[in-house]
Amino acid sequence: MAAEDAAPTGRPVGLKSNAIGFVDALVIGLNSTSPAYSLAAVIGPIVALVGIYAPGVMVASFVPMLLIASAFYYLNKVDQDCGTTFSWVTRAMGPWAGWLGGWAIAMTGVLVVGSLADVAVSFALLAFGLDGWVDNTFVRQLLTVLLILVMTAVCVIGTELSAKVQNVLILAQVACLLVFVVVALYAVYNGTSKYPSAEPELGWLNPFGAGGAALTGGLLLGVFIYWGWESAVNLTEEVEDSASAPGKAGLWSTVVLLVTYVSVGFAVVAYAGPAFLSENAGEEEFVFAQLAGDVLGGWDWILLLAVSTSAIASTQTTIIPASRTALSMARRRALPAHYSHISPRFRTPDVSTWWVAGIAIAWYLVVSRISENALFDSLTALSLLISFYYALTGLACAVYYRHHLLESVHNFLLIGLGPLAGAGLLAWLLVRSVSDMADPENSYSGTSWFGLGPPLVIGIGIAVTGVLIMFVWSLRSPAFWRERPGVADPDLVHGHVQGSGPGRGRGQGRGHGEES
Repeated sequence: MAAEDAAPTGRPVGLKSNAIGFVDALVIGLNSTSPAYSLAAVIGPIVALVGIYAPGVMVASFVPMLLIASAFYYLNKVDQDCGTTFSWVTRAMGPWAGWLGGWAIAMTGVLVVGSLADVAVSFALLAFGLDGWVDNTFVRQLLTVLLILVMTAVCVIGTELSAKVQNVLILAQVACLLVFVVVALYAVYNGTSKYPSAEPELGWLNPFGAGGAALTGGLLLGVFIYWGWESAVNLTEEVEDSASAPGKAGLWSTVVLLVTYVSVGFAVVAYAGPAFLSENAGEEEFVFAQLAGDVLGGWDWILLLAVSTSAIASTQTTIIPASRTALSMARRRALPAHYSHISPRFRTPDVSTWWVAGIAIAWYLVVSRISENALFDSLTALSLLISFYYALTGLACAVYYRHHLLESVHNFLLIGLGPLAGAGLLAWLLVRSVSDMADPENSYSGTSWFGLGPPLVIGIGIAVTGVLIMFVWSLRSPAFWRERPGVADPDLVHGHVQGSGPGRGRGQGRGHGEES
């Protein structure tokens, strides 16, 4: 380690500040959402629900994401803490709500990392013509575990290396998707599509075209495809200009995702037609693989590789929010202290990163042994956790700034009303998710666990486990639970939010490796 990177003598080692720039953070935010994989996973079900209005639903799903991204931006301005939601909600609403927000973020990583790596391996094997290996459960799962270990090692070795890997993966992913869109639309207008195609129309952008019930179902799926952009903000302590760059990266990543999703949505619906996609909605990912062959012919490996690189990138970046949230919680004594350990050599949270990977691997192997459908059901449960901590963050933004919302139209709309509206929309989706998941028929497996759908049982199990751990740890180490919520300092509001001065967030006032 270079001398200039070393922590001052006698002080704990902190995360490496200024390790990456705005563009790197933006790329990590984009890759965390796994655009190509997300499209492969949800385009069929969304079309099954709303038909040709799929692009419109993708636009409608973008709205709550943008509003919550605004909350992340303004909260990060006054608190550059890698724990994001955990730290902010604790400051605004108290330690109990903050702990539950942190638990939700950590568990999303555990639930999804194994599935992402599995998809990455499967599509890579398909791209290289090794279809038989995909059907070999032992080989596929072995390669999946190895991929998780490699991506975890990349996260531990350093944020700079992670950013370089992500830059390569996003370029490959976007280039492949662009080729697919251009060739598919050319086939539509040239009349050479193998399906009953339809020429794109602006009317497809109307999210209400298929009716309210269909829109609700589509929005539930839409939350999943945008989820993950906040990974850029979890790196706030390691990004140059930490008070504003991470929040901007989160905001811009949602906009870039909107353009990507709507473009591919138009291309897929136009080329294959809503009838084919609706009939095959249950085979989401491999329908995308079939369309790759139909659109690109012998070059289908291009799109298969796009989905694979997308999932590889997201496997790595999904570990980041979970590990850094655990680090933030541990250094505030909300979790055991060893999770706050930072590698003196690499300046990354090595212990929490390996723990997240280990638990994710165990979850993947155990749930896969139950059934492949159980693995998909665990992914469905993600929407509960995502909606919960996003809504909590939006609410925390308005609560923390509550005494300053009427000082200007800017504050009222962007710091108060916008985040509150986003929180309200996501809370509504959370309630609808619970209602839908209660019916076992709505699960992948179609089976009943304790009279409920498996995704809801998984979600309830995670929530109950979190509450039990929280109460037990509050008895063993009560220091964190003595913290009291506060409000935004007027100097911080006028400095950070309105731009009249530099201000000092809590993350700027102490060493990033120190305990509060």
